[in-house]
Amino acid sequence: MKKTITRSVRNKADISSLCSYLGNLTEFPLTVRIEKGVEKRSSQQNRLQRLWVNEAEDQGDMSAEEYRGYCKLHFGVPILRNEDEEFRGIYDSVIRPLQYEQKLQLMMIPIDLPVTSRMNTKQKTKYLDQMYQHLKGLGFILTDPKTLGLDQYKEANNG
Repeated sequence: MKKTITRSVRNKADISSLCSYLGNLTEFPLTVRIEKGVEKRSSQQNRLQRLWVNEAEDQGDMSAEEYRGYCKLHFGVPILRNEDEEFRGIYDSVIRPLQYEQKLQLMMIPIDLPVTSRMNTKQKTKYLDQMYQHLKGLGFILTDPKTLGLDQYKEANNG
């Protein structure tokens, strides 16, 4: 069975770790491919999203899951439709023709259509920024990511 392993290298320590990993491999042959990449969304970004929908639930008239589904549909889908050709093709042919309420249901558990899970850190930053602006615009008080040391959720994308 062919197995692909992806490792993100952000600094010299990561290079050292990668070299140790490669040095300990015992199955050959193998192919190593190095490419400049964009990281998948970060766990910090995921925690921040979860925190904000929970805060919205406490202040609004929907559950955290409903706010999450709403944000996925209104902010996540447009980002991916604009930047992910595969997503756009499938979304437009299968989901776009559906009624709004059906689309909203697809964004939430138990179906939970992959939207933010397909995003890289740059896309997730756009998503979080739009989500934050929307929820603040509703008058919700949201935790500032800087107070949690989570302001780095943007730093990976500012270069």
